[in-house]
Amino acid sequence: MLHIPILRAGISYRSLDTARLCHLGSGEPVALVSQANRGLVARDLASAAANQRALADLSASRLLGICEEAARLFMEADLPVDDEDAQGPEDYVRQTSATTGLPETLCRSNMEKIHQVLSQMDAVLDGLTRGLHLGVLDGGWDLDHGRPLSYICQTRALGVVLPSNSPGVHSLWAPSIALKVPVMLKPGREEPWTPLRLARAFMAAGCPPGAFGYYPTDYAGASEILLRCGRSMLFGGDATVEAWAGDSRVQIHGPGRSKIILGADEVERWEDHLDLMVASVAENGGRSCINASGIWVPDHGLEIATALARRLARIEALPLDHPQAQVAAFARPDAAQKLTELIDGRLEMGGAEDLTARFRSGERIVEREGCTFLLPTVLWCEDGEHPLANAEFLFPFVSVVQVPQEQILERIGPTLVATAITRNRELITELLSCARIERLNLGPISTARVSWDQPHEGNLFEFLYRQRALQALGS
Repeated sequence: MLHIPILRAGISYRSLDTARLCHLGSGEPVALVSQANRGLVARDLASAAANQRALADLSASRLLGICEEAARLFMEADLPVDDEDAQGPEDYVRQTSATTGLPETLCRSNMEKIHQVLSQMDAVLDGLTRGLHLGVLDGGWDLDHGRPLSYICQTRALGVVLPSNSPGVHSLWAPSIALKVPVMLKPGREEPWTPLRLARAFMAAGCPPGAFGYYPTDYAGASEILLRCGRSMLFGGDATVEAWAGDSRVQIHGPGRSKIILGADEVERWEDHLDLMVASVAENGGRSCINASGIWVPDHGLEIATALARRLARIEALPLDHPQAQVAAFARPDAAQKLTELIDGRLEMGGAEDLTARFRSGERIVEREGCTFLLPTVLWCEDGEHPLANAEFLFPFVSVVQVPQEQILERIGPTLVATAITRNRELITELLSCARIERLNLGPISTARVSWDQPHEGNLFEFLYRQRALQALGS
């Protein structure tokens, strides 16, 4: 059986403790995954300084070249899984789909996203650093308009505790390598494939192996990474990230609760934006934090919700290898069952209705070829305070909420992405000053559309580096 190893400074390591990874539909074993214990993680982090020096010895321009070559290898090459087994691109797609439930067509589109980030890393870093000359990272300082400029790294390694919902999230830690910071990766339980393939692609492109730690592990091992790394990224639901929310060393990537807001000046033309709403909700199987989970409007709410429900109810649960598959299966069927029961229980409270139930023939939860799916769900919320008005779930789910325009920004809550469709100058000014919104799209731009030269849920460069005051005689 295929073995997925631990990577200790890039070197494969087989543990006596393994976990079996199985196909969601058939239940057949796909791989044995070596498990790292907490002590192993702590021991390896003691070498973080040496691993960082190996990466720091490469120039920024050389690392950008490595990223470009890694992009090609990630998309095209047969890369090692363990020392004895290789994985081609189509193997990767099938294996990732089989254990995560993401349809193969969406796995391929996520590969493209990662490839785009790696191949355009110069533009990504230009956006993150606001045009900083990367030579400052090579020598520790540089001259900017005749003045000395210096940045100091805040950590010897970036810890990354990853999810299993979508491979595209791995594009968020990849710039760390170009910024000369090694990574300590804890993969999601059902998605060990992408971070391992990325690490292998980087190493094959010439990156020092010491830049990569890869540790399939349990909660204790993940906590060790978060506690011992000077900077970490943590992905997960509310329950996962809550304990770390106040730790400045940990960059939280939790539920996005992204939204579309139609201003009173544009809401009469809501039909012109229906395709945008559908794409924002359903793209990538609704699994991303940038998928819209709320549409907030000052009028026509029931009409919008009904039209959106009619469109999204056409999406069916299809086999994972079907070329038209748009919705993902749940890795744990019991989780899907509990989720649909939670939604129905809260609907019984009144004040909200599942409009998609009017247009589909069966239940929200369905089984196909041994896999469990939740079908797209559109709620009409008459009450903006309803517990489902600002909810987010791991499938295409959206609440349409109607409140007066002057109340929308007060009531939307924390929002990763807000697409605001309005030309009202006063509303635009309020949107620009709204601290609840992390990323703002002005105009009809899908919430799921990413501009990689813009920071996503925090600026990784500013998270890893801080500017240091420097005076130098003769500069």
